[in-house]
Amino acid sequence: MARVTLVRHAQAAFLEPNYDRLCETGVVQARLLGEYWARRGVSFRRAWSGPCARQVQTARIVEAAYRTMGRDFPELDIMNEFDEYPGDVVLRQGLPELLEVSEEVRRAHKTFLDCKDSTERRRMFQKLFELVIGRWVSGDVTAAGIESWGGFCARVGCGLAKIANGATGGGNLLVFTSGGPIAVAMRRALHLSHADTLQMSWMSRNASFSEFLSSGDRFTLSTFNATPHLDEESLLTYR
Repeated sequence: MARVTLVRHAQAAFLEPNYDRLCETGVVQARLLGEYWARRGVSFRRAWSGPCARQVQTARIVEAAYRTMGRDFPELDIMNEFDEYPGDVVLRQGLPELLEVSEEVRRAHKTFLDCKDSTERRRMFQKLFELVIGRWVSGDVTAAGIESWGGFCARVGCGLAKIANGATGGGNLLVFTSGGPIAVAMRRALHLSHADTLQMSWMSRNASFSEFLSSGDRFTLSTFNATPHLDEESLLTYR
């Protein structure tokens, strides 16, 4: 039996021109995760990351923490299957259509644009984002040239199957990814609906880890959204 640990990337540069990089808080979150595991002697047989810069950067900081504390860390392999769904493209393509037909989306969009307080602006962006992505998942919004929600779930499922098929030697396996793929893993373990899977994706904290037990066709949940390494309230972030 193998233990598959999925890590959500640390906090990225939310609402900045280049979101796909860690902010200062994210760097701290990732370092604390690596130090937490290294101090406890947690070792991993294999490690993978999705291709996003924020995913790889999180992995590299964890690896550096291991090396600094004199512990081994496996060579990192990149798996495109653990990339996040293209939420920014869906938002960009789907929002204009929804602004024409949905009063709820129009209100959320206007409130977001009118926000002056940075905390409230982040909250309203998340509300708007969830509305648009929810319509995409349900099939009410299509985005040209990108994978569907169903295609995304199938892609992540393929990645999980590859890891499971190669886990005959057991041990601890580690994947650095994002909230969407972690939710798809939860869907596989708990047999969730598409709507429930999307709701689960909003729950993963930055630099949290979730653990699954894999043996043959069995894929069961052990731990979800754990953050024992983050003991300050300011480090508990979702975006």
